[in-house]
Amino acid sequence: MNETVVCVVGNVATQPLYRDMATGPSARFRLAVTSRYWDREKSAWTDGHTNFFTVWANRQLAVNVAASVEVGQPVVVQGRLKVRSETREGQQSWASADIDAVAIGHDLARGTAAFRRAARPDAPPRATRPEPEWETPPPEEESGQSPVETVGVT
Repeated sequence: MNETVVCVVGNVATQPLYRDMATGPSARFRLAVTSRYWDREKSAWTDGHTNFFTVWANRQLAVNVAASVEVGQPVVVQGRLKVRSETREGQQSWASADIDAVAIGHDLARGTAAFRRAARPDAPPRATRPEPEWETPPPEEESGQSPVETVGVT
């Protein structure tokens, strides 16, 4: 509920690693995000600090990432940010910024892409149910005759 949702634009830094897990497909890759600013003294754009994120994709998103994303491509990633820090004995402390991706796409401001809908796996056939009887039979009169008479035209 109280999650930090981010939208990050950057370049794919590592080849996506795809794995079939017990919980379903999973893929991860590193994303490099470099800020740029206009340097007035040089009259040119200058690269700032680069942040690296580990992007995690699950289920169908993981399958599509493995088939579509390559190193160096510009992408837009939306998902939940998780920052972890840890200190191990005898080592320096470190921090990691992970994004559990909800959506990943190519950055069309920097290139073009051709979208292809992913093929759905064949679903098992659903059990067929008999069609319900929607018609209500007309009420019968006490004489046993139907109130509707058939009239023949000659």
